[in-house]
Amino acid sequence: MSTTATTAAPLSTADAETLVAAARAAAEAAGVAVSVTVLDAGGHLLAFRRDDRAVLISGETSTRKAYTALQLNAPTADLVELVKPDGPFHSLPTALDRPLLFIAGGLPVHRDGRPVGAVGVGGGAPEQDHAFAAAALRELAR
Repeated sequence: MSTTATTAAPLSTADAETLVAAARAAAEAAGVAVSVTVLDAGGHLLAFRRDDRAVLISGETSTRKAYTALQLNAPTADLVELVKPDGPFHSLPTALDRPLLFIAGGLPVHRDGRPVGAVGVGGGAPEQDHAFAAAALRELAR
């Protein structure tokens, strides 16, 4: 009996640009200046954009949110409670020498049920950043 491994198509530059544009459009509609980062499945930068008015640190937070969502294959919003002092992953942020950030705004990108990258948004309130990233995923799925 043979089994055929299926692979999901990787994120393309065009996909990354779609994610950035959609997240920025959602943020702009809400009057929020943001940074948006898109990483491929290997954690490499595919696209980045910081609005002129976005706080400088938003570039770093958007990238760390995307990296965290990719590495843990979960929305960063779902991880916040897990790293609190009484949470099961309390020591994870300091145990690893990685740029993890457990604040809402990072989402993994899946194709055919497999992770192919991640998008991170920084600059707004965490709930806003999560909503902007979710809007980007919806646009990519069209």
